[in-house]
Amino acid sequence: MELPAIMEGVRSLAWQVSDLLMDYYQSPQDLGIRSKGPHDGEVTAADLAAHHLILDSLQTQFAPEAFSYRSEEDTQPQASTAEWTWVIDPLDGTSSFIRRTGEFAVHLALTRGDRPVLALVTRPAQGELYTAIAGQGAYCETRTQPPQRLTTSHRTAPDQLIAITSRSHRNPSLERLIAALPKAEDRHISSMGGKLVAIARGEADYFLSVSEYSAPKDWDYCAPELVLTEAGGCLSRSDGSLLRYNQPDPNQWGVILGSNGAVHTTLCQSLQSLTAASSGS
Repeated sequence: MELPAIMEGVRSLAWQVSDLLMDYYQSPQDLGIRSKGPHDGEVTAADLAAHHLILDSLQTQFAPEAFSYRSEEDTQPQASTAEWTWVIDPLDGTSSFIRRTGEFAVHLALTRGDRPVLALVTRPAQGELYTAIAGQGAYCETRTQPPQRLTTSHRTAPDQLIAITSRSHRNPSLERLIAALPKAEDRHISSMGGKLVAIARGEADYFLSVSEYSAPKDWDYCAPELVLTEAGGCLSRSDGSLLRYNQPDPNQWGVILGSNGAVHTTLCQSLQSLTAASSGS
């Protein structure tokens, strides 16, 4: 696969999906909101329209048999046995989209086996597109500015670290761990894409997720992970193990840390100590 050529083919698609979502976002029309279940949030007409636009475009541009596809809006997402799989979140941060906070994103990732090799993350309300190819760095562009390379911060001093957590997906275990970790500030951002690109841009230093009754899915992490790691950051479970995508269960359970890279090992060690102490108490 020629990944740069694929990136050029899907870059315009990313902007098209951004435009589609902004049409819904700025329109008074009924979004057709419905619940997907007690722990799976909501879906809107915008999610579904973006899902169909992405799949139709990818399957038109590329030989359909060359890839498999895994999208949040598949009715029954299946594990992929194909070498190359698109992992798609047509609208990351649906609840924020509904509330018109501007904190939502689109995730497009191409995986080879169980790891991402190409990624695009758009933030439509901000007019930003983030791209990454494995081994080639991460970039941010707008419609008027060419791609600019991203670099994470190098902050390590405990009293300077900026943490990011979810506005809505919080639980007692997360609150306990985030309270115990070093930081100067804890910022709340909706959308996984928004959280991880903030670290990739050097605007924050780490992100923490602790699953309880539900967990983030493949399509939440896959594209933003590659943008973060190609900017110099890290994403792993608290034991340092990498996330594997396209498994039978799309849920990414456990304690998951994203960071600027410089503090990753130290924070993983702290998290393991904290969780061990909690288990023994």
